[in-house]
Amino acid sequence: MKELRVSDGVLRLVQGDITQVRADAVVNAANSALSGGGGVDGAIHRAGGPSILRECRSIGRCPSGSAVVTGAGDLPARIVIHAVAPIWRGGAHGEAELLGSAYAESFRLAEEHASGSIALPSLGTGAYGYPLDQAAPIALRAALAHLRSGAQPRDVTFVLWSIKALEAFEEALESFTDLKAPEKASP
Repeated sequence: MKELRVSDGVLRLVQGDITQVRADAVVNAANSALSGGGGVDGAIHRAGGPSILRECRSIGRCPSGSAVVTGAGDLPARIVIHAVAPIWRGGAHGEAELLGSAYAESFRLAEEHASGSIALPSLGTGAYGYPLDQAAPIALRAALAHLRSGAQPRDVTFVLWSIKALEAFEEALESFTDLKAPEKASP
């Protein structure tokens, strides 16, 4: 686990199962039809139970770059934020903007629903094919911007399924020069 204090908040990177994490808000890597699926989406629907899918059906659709909220069913959370990442098409079709927007919307909805903590997966890097090395910096920039804003939630945890994803996020976090301690001048 990697943990970083940002303003009066905390950013964590952990490997694990997002359906087991206690947080006020859990972000789901949803599809635009909000119909459940594989990967994180399927795991959240299975662990949360049928009430989540019923609520998703009543909402209908959610475009790429957006997010919607449902109850959390049997998950150890209050709400599920269903965020839709773009399908990777080579990077020249607005994918970065849409991915950043999906994260920003997730943070906005978490604040709107008075969430003190949020758990997020790596959006778009599974079946949607977004390259981890390009997705991780976008996710982390959105989280850092949110934490620096002072808005809730102040406790942000990226729950990454694989070691490969965790390493990509750790590497991306280390690359942010504005997080490095200033070097002391020699006498």
